[in-house]
Amino acid sequence: MSRLVLPKVKVAERPGLRRGPVVACHVAPVYLNTAACVTKAISLIGEASRDGAQLVVFPEAWIPGFPMWSALANPLLNHDLFVKLAQESVFVDGQEIEDLKKACRKNGVFASIGFNERSRSSVGCLWNSSVLISDEGKILNHHRKMVPTYFEKLTWAPGDGAGLRVVDTGIGRIGGLICGENGNPLARYALAAQSEQIHISHWPPIFPTRPPSESGNFNLASATRIRVAAACFEAKCFGVVSGSPVGASARDLLVSRDPSSADILDNSPRGSTMFIDPMGNQFGDEIHGEDEGIAYAEFDLNKCIEPKQFHDFVGGYQRYDVFNLNVNRSRQEPVAWQEDVRPERSIWNAAAVEPAQS
Repeated sequence: MSRLVLPKVKVAERPGLRRGPVVACHVAPVYLNTAACVTKAISLIGEASRDGAQLVVFPEAWIPGFPMWSALANPLLNHDLFVKLAQESVFVDGQEIEDLKKACRKNGVFASIGFNERSRSSVGCLWNSSVLISDEGKILNHHRKMVPTYFEKLTWAPGDGAGLRVVDTGIGRIGGLICGENGNPLARYALAAQSEQIHISHWPPIFPTRPPSESGNFNLASATRIRVAAACFEAKCFGVVSGSPVGASARDLLVSRDPSSADILDNSPRGSTMFIDPMGNQFGDEIHGEDEGIAYAEFDLNKCIEPKQFHDFVGGYQRYDVFNLNVNRSRQEPVAWQEDVRPERSIWNAAAVEPAQS
């Protein structure tokens, strides 16, 4: 496999650093081409590993891409794109995720990646999902975005709370949310209450809410920074933000279908990839917009402790006698099957039914 060479942005060394490095990929997918996305992801995992990475994070819905068409044109005109996305989406227990697990095991790194997930119960049900894979190639957490945002509802079904978990690993206690979930204070609290130290968040390339010519459009980079800073300040943890460029393959496809969409694709506010410290401050370099590259940072997890003296929102700065939060972390399924697999107990085998006791 050829080595994918991308420009790198490295965080300057700072005294007292201990953990890391952590890598956030600001890279575009090969749009609606799952095989090519997986190949690119494997190459990036190898690239990061050779540079000493321990954790590699990819953007939202990166395999095989974010459904930007829902913000560009009448949904009546986009049925074929939804069909294509459904066909290119992956099962969490499918070969594509298995290949990523093998890459993590081979390179000895953890990886968190956003993907469009297919359902075993419906050929048209998709979730906006992410998985955290260990350096041994095991899935440590599988999260489905609980509520699709705005035009995302045209594509994705609501997820559940099964992925609201913080995993204790050799590089820290890792949790994460997808895009707009980072603005949900209850979801953030659920992770903070599990002693989260590293908060991963996955983000799209653009999220237009108005034509570029109008004021008041959604500022994706600013909104991202605000929400992740809040999550990190509240939990006193480090934040990894992984956004994505639109990318040439996505732009070419969407503009070829509707030339008028070029204005939205080219001029909507872009997302960013960055790092946040436990006080809610951005540190290190930031990769923005259509610049493709890999950002590196190192986290000293000891720095998660001191700020707890000031505001430990899941400890001494909380009132459990006043507030109470219950979180349902069961995986939601469309049907629960109950079958009697023992032939001797089958209602169709009357001869096998035990006689009544006298």
